[in-house]
Amino acid sequence: MENAGGAENAPRRRPGKKGFLRRHAPTLILATVFLVGLSVLLYPVVSDYVNSLHQSRVIAEYSQSVVHIDDARYTALLAEARAYNESLGTKANRYILSDEERAEYNSLLSVSGTGVMGYLEIPAIRVKLPIYHGTGENVLQVGIGHMEGTSLPVGGVGTHAVVTGHRGLPSSLLLTDLNKLTVGDLFMFTVLDELLTYEVDQIVIVEPHEIGAMDIAADMDYATLVTCTPYGINSHRLLVRGHRTDNVEETDVRVTADARLVDSVAAAAIFAAPMLVGLLVVVLIKYRKR
Repeated sequence: MENAGGAENAPRRRPGKKGFLRRHAPTLILATVFLVGLSVLLYPVVSDYVNSLHQSRVIAEYSQSVVHIDDARYTALLAEARAYNESLGTKANRYILSDEERAEYNSLLSVSGTGVMGYLEIPAIRVKLPIYHGTGENVLQVGIGHMEGTSLPVGGVGTHAVVTGHRGLPSSLLLTDLNKLTVGDLFMFTVLDELLTYEVDQIVIVEPHEIGAMDIAADMDYATLVTCTPYGINSHRLLVRGHRTDNVEETDVRVTADARLVDSVAAAAIFAAPMLVGLLVVVLIKYRKR
């Protein structure tokens, strides 16, 4: 009896860590699934927003660098870029650069040493992105690349500047909405303190090796925006060409990419998060009742 009584009065052992995990495993699994799902859902818009802040900072730093250029260097930079554009007509294969030619190319319009030569704005799809020298993958992950062998974006009759960007990266929108442009829409290059406005006059889809649409016309000032298409397949190229036109005054329509990205983040937080929280609560209530 004493032994039995002693057994009854002995302190109960507290459940160990394994016992706790076993009892709360369903709850922990649901919470983990919830957090993973929310992270996957919000990653594109949050990452895109962070990248847009970086792009805006790069553009602001470029603009500040331009402000501090003295008149002599400013004039020299423009003159060198225009001379380069004139020389393209004498090259047999202007798309293939030697190491020496590439070094010269990278030095042109180099204001701050960051590889940025200006920035692109597309009001209709609310895009504002820095333009870098070349089209290497390190460039296309963060902005727009100027295609080597095409005219530098400083304008002038007998030039055809071509810039390209990715479409639909998980971390950044970039030129995802380029297919929404229509004939008559405008896009702008800002290089140094020069604003160049182009009106879309041709939209074509070509195979990657077809480059005829990027030819230079002796009596025209062209610029072309290039991205991959169809979305997610990327077997062809979407070319949106514009001809030089008069600049227009800035209006409220010309908002930067930041405004749209803030809206995307807010929309995701407003609609996605409450739905996932509500689903988690419903599942937990049913679990507790059982």
